[in-house]
Amino acid sequence: MPIRLLSSEVSSQIAAGEVVERPASVVKELTENSLDAGAKNISISIADAGRTLIEVADDGHGIPADELELAAARHATSKLIQSDDLFHIQTLGFRGEALASIGSVSRMAITSRVKSAKEGARLRVDGGISSKVEKVGAPVGTVVRVENLFYNVPARLKFLKTDTTERRAIDSLVTRYALAYPNVRFKITDGKQVTLQTAGDGDRRAILAALYGVDVAKQMLEVMASEEGMTLTGFISPVSLTRSNRKEITFFINGRWVQEISLNSALLQAYHTLLMVGRYPFTALLLDIAPEDVDVNVHPTKAEVRFRAQDKVFGFVQRSVRKALLAYTPVPAVSPQLWGARSRMEELPARQAGVDWSIAHDEELTIDSGPRTVESSSSPEGISPPAVNGQSSFSANIPLLRLIGQIGATYLVAEGPDGLYLIDQHAAHERVLFEKLMAQRANKSIPSQALLAPEVVTLPPQSSKILLEHLPFLNKFGFEVEEFGTNTFQVRAMPMVFAGGSPAMALKALVEDFEEDESPLAAEVEARLAARVCKRLAVKGGQALTAEEQKSLLMDLENCQSPRTCPHGRPTMIHLSVDTLERQFGRKGAR
Repeated sequence: MPIRLLSSEVSSQIAAGEVVERPASVVKELTENSLDAGAKNISISIADAGRTLIEVADDGHGIPADELELAAARHATSKLIQSDDLFHIQTLGFRGEALASIGSVSRMAITSRVKSAKEGARLRVDGGISSKVEKVGAPVGTVVRVENLFYNVPARLKFLKTDTTERRAIDSLVTRYALAYPNVRFKITDGKQVTLQTAGDGDRRAILAALYGVDVAKQMLEVMASEEGMTLTGFISPVSLTRSNRKEITFFINGRWVQEISLNSALLQAYHTLLMVGRYPFTALLLDIAPEDVDVNVHPTKAEVRFRAQDKVFGFVQRSVRKALLAYTPVPAVSPQLWGARSRMEELPARQAGVDWSIAHDEELTIDSGPRTVESSSSPEGISPPAVNGQSSFSANIPLLRLIGQIGATYLVAEGPDGLYLIDQHAAHERVLFEKLMAQRANKSIPSQALLAPEVVTLPPQSSKILLEHLPFLNKFGFEVEEFGTNTFQVRAMPMVFAGGSPAMALKALVEDFEEDESPLAAEVEARLAARVCKRLAVKGGQALTAEEQKSLLMDLENCQSPRTCPHGRPTMIHLSVDTLERQFGRKGAR
């Protein structure tokens, strides 16, 4: 084929593909333009997860009527004049591509008015073709209305994910900017429902409370550090407040949200040896650095950056976060129960095996000597719990075991007819709870226990949408949960098998590991959700158990259909056969 120039329409759509990947990309570009315009109020309205409507309105300084048409042209910007300005960027936008890219793949209308003008102006752009500017009445500021996104690029439209995923991406994005700009009042409306609203009073901790709940906001640790022209401010979570993925690690550089691997590595290095494996902190950190020391012109989305002195920045972030952790985190006290625990256990009144486990409340490594009630569980006859995450169950049951004791407040030691068994108490309790719950679910007889006082739980906007979609599953499993305001839920009852567990912990377990492509209609989702809750509410490693509790857990595990693995496929026990022991001690074949 001969070489030819691409038409302006095709080249615009190709360029738009680099900037506008999904509805959240549109929200990001328009929100950054509003912040650059000095807006103090930003209102975002969406419909159909942004497919049919995205509208961003602000009260910034606006666009003059005679510059409105130029604003929608490609490579037109008021933020750069010459190439040297690329190394001193102090605004969020600078490439001059956002409005042109959005307009080329949607039906866009820009309405704006500057303070000095008596009336506003409106420009319509349909698939990259601009109409004439018309005069309209409008308040000071700018309103950008984007309708029918990707209507002229159906292939791109087909690649969008579910409405839930796209809405969650928008909520997550605006949540981060709300934390970075506490002096700006943000509001997101999805249809008639307000999903996020901040006060704009400059109190970043109040925004944390609105997003994650008052309890989480109170626990967050403030970071304030300066060194050699760099400043780091924001909040980090204590070691007792974590989640299972990196989704809540947020970094802003000079007011710009970035996804920089080196910053994440510096943060995690600061938490090194303080967190359990597979746990990650909540963070909202803002790094201010000289514009000439950071290159933001690396990718069209401006989400990647490069530092002139990366090692220097890495060390500064790592030291600052570590210092804040050590300053706020007290030295943990070791319970005296570790010494003489045996004699105290013998003094405890004998209890009848056959009562249900009370659940550990603390997610992190704890030592808890408080007495618990235990209830034996009978193995559900004829019920085989489904495989979880593709892990098939072991068909062979374990033999009857004789309890020897507990070591490291984490593992049970038992003797069987064929050797020694080391049992992970957390994984074992996960399996016990899971099989109880799934057996009751199969029999459609999950008993619930009403809470003496309903517990109110606040979740981030993106998590609350997930929970709303899964409320039917919760009701099937014996929970009684209802909406109690914006992003807030009230728990009135829990399944009896989780008696004593934390309702807030159970709800958060459902949403924090939720994968983008999980379908609430999939058959295995019920088992997956049950496994998550059981993992969070099971007794933790590091928790000392009484002799009766150890025996009850061992008996319950023996009665399980698949006792050798937890619901996530991790082994519950290690078997050391007599033959192995003889080989280790050099007795095998001895004369």
